[in-house]
Amino acid sequence: MKRFKLVPNILLAALASTCVLGTAHADDTLKMDLTANQVIKNAEGKTVYSPVRTAPKGTVIQYKATYTNTINKDINDLMVALPIPTNMVFTGDAMPASAQASTDGQNYADMPLMRKVNGKVVKVPFSEYRSLRWNIKLLPAMKSATVSLNTVVN
Repeated sequence: MKRFKLVPNILLAALASTCVLGTAHADDTLKMDLTANQVIKNAEGKTVYSPVRTAPKGTVIQYKATYTNTINKDINDLMVALPIPTNMVFTGDAMPASAQASTDGQNYADMPLMRKVNGKVVKVPFSEYRSLRWNIKLLPAMKSATVSLNTVVN
């Protein structure tokens, strides 16, 4: 069985560089906590999450980023993005569902992404999604907001 090592710290570094504030803020204004968890259905059919560092092909992994406003002032129009690791395929599950997607990490559009093929408009396969982003309209002072996406080890 092939195993892939998940390296959340590398993803964390990439995420830190993709977080854009609507207005200029000090570097310590926003704290981000990233977790990688295996998505498991238990015997009762409920979804449970288990921290994971390595996983075999076909395992569903959820990346969840919690952004905390560490100052006593609201942050408006906070744009945050989560890149999809290269050895993973997006499942189509994102929270909140208002996420936009990108195939290049620069140009984003509402999901599902569409394109023209032979004159017909078709959905872009999830395997081509490279990043998701969310606009957190308001992050109140000293509060947190969480975004997540599910992937499958490829």
